[in-house]
Amino acid sequence: MTEAAGYPSAQFSNSFITENPQRSLEELTEALGEEPDDAELYSQRAYAHILLHNYNDAVLDAKRSLELQPNNANAFLRKGEAEFHLKNYSAAKDTFKQGQTLNSSASSFSSWIKKCEETLNTSSCPEGQSTNQKTSQYRHDWYQTESQVIVTVMIKNVRKEDVHLQFAERQLTLNVHLPSEENYNLTLVLLHSIVPEQSTFKVLSTKIEIKMKKTEALRWDKLEGQDERPLKRFTPESMHKYPSSSHYTKNWDKLVGEIKEEEKNEKLEGDAALNQLFQQIYTDGNDEVKRAMNKSFQESGGTVLSTNWSDVGKKKVEVNPPDDMEYKKF
Repeated sequence: MTEAAGYPSAQFSNSFITENPQRSLEELTEALGEEPDDAELYSQRAYAHILLHNYNDAVLDAKRSLELQPNNANAFLRKGEAEFHLKNYSAAKDTFKQGQTLNSSASSFSSWIKKCEETLNTSSCPEGQSTNQKTSQYRHDWYQTESQVIVTVMIKNVRKEDVHLQFAERQLTLNVHLPSEENYNLTLVLLHSIVPEQSTFKVLSTKIEIKMKKTEALRWDKLEGQDERPLKRFTPESMHKYPSSSHYTKNWDKLVGEIKEEEKNEKLEGDAALNQLFQQIYTDGNDEVKRAMNKSFQESGGTVLSTNWSDVGKKKVEVNPPDDMEYKKF
């Protein structure tokens, strides 16, 4: 641990981070473990991420810094820099302008704003228009259970390592690096609180599924916003009502069915695919098929699985491990 670690955030100077970005990243992460509400530490770690080209992580850290300290001009600078490198030039320009209102004397904001404007003006297709056209095709929907709020983002064929998601008590931030080299960003300011550490996501071939744990069994009237009306408890009558923030009505039962169908059609590999095949055979089989599968599996110690009752029904099924394996009874 260097002299910077374990000390107030002021000890992590820009020059120290510039000289040792990887070491600074590690020590800033350690420092945040001890001071998780230090806005400046998040801002400085965002700078380390920028130097290491971790631009999505830099945006997330800068946003967290601004949640803790909304008037942190340095966090606006880091967020804008990361957005610029992610080619979100319009968003970067807006971010720099916000930071400039907090520190008008800083020349770095003026320089970055000019750079954004030059990039936008020289682009054959304005970045704002291009981004909207390319990302508008990706819709997101939501539904809820008694204990969870489930958001599905309909983006196909993305890699898990290209998906960056951050949960906060009242906010969800999603950044996806698309196969087209563009970036999809989604920020949701949630209607009610969630439990971040019990919220998860998974990347499927057809979508990104996000499950957020509710702090209370409340029925959400919408996904985002601030609702000061009396909170409604979940009741059996409300279990199958799926409110939406959209301005038009959706057939949510149909949507949930489609999602389940997509999950059923997910392409599995290896043992997972084999297990799914056996489960399907058992489910679709008649009573004799099921008896044959149960008897052969149990008597052979899991080494034989037969669907032929006329064969296995009249004799004991012997253990028959693969040629390259030895069966051992525990």
